[in-house]
Amino acid sequence: MWDCILKTIANERFKKIVLSTLVLVSIVSNSQTKINQNMSLYTIEINSLDGKPIHLNDYKGKYILFVNVASECGFTGQYEDLQKLYDTYQDKLMVIGVPCNQFGSQEPGTADQIQSFCSKNYGVTFLMTEKINVKGELQHPLYKWLTNKELNGVKSTSVKWNFQKYLIGRDGKLEKIITPRTAPMSDEVLGWVEEQKTETALN
Repeated sequence: MWDCILKTIANERFKKIVLSTLVLVSIVSNSQTKINQNMSLYTIEINSLDGKPIHLNDYKGKYILFVNVASECGFTGQYEDLQKLYDTYQDKLMVIGVPCNQFGSQEPGTADQIQSFCSKNYGVTFLMTEKINVKGELQHPLYKWLTNKELNGVKSTSVKWNFQKYLIGRDGKLEKIITPRTAPMSDEVLGWVEEQKTETALN
């Protein structure tokens, strides 16, 4: 009889432990889901190349092209097309260059050196951020959002090389990823921009 009672007590304790664990897991899961659902691109903090805070919320209602850039890359010449793209569509599109030294150590310069290089060689006037990590343990929150489906709600990706492009809609949603090799003034990019312009006009 005592064996039966002890087994019953043990089973009840086990059930309580299991139930408590399931409740805890459910709470954590729901909390994480809520965080992910509420994660907005516009709340991410990042500084400009000259150290001033960039308020991404200022570009709500505009299309955004994020591109990780480097001064000593085979694709560095894309700066010219990025500036041309910005000059052509700046009323609707914000181009944001993101210096990064993680691919072949091809962006070794200081902020001043990067700024000078871009200005003298390509006349860059579009927005440039501080130099950050776009992958790895020290990945900046901006690129955590851009590359993680749980945060952007669309797709998980990895940054393959310098000049990979992430295209953001007027509502702050990730819409398209363009490979590093694809030029900023290519039909793929221009087609996307023109499509957005047409939708904006219709609305």
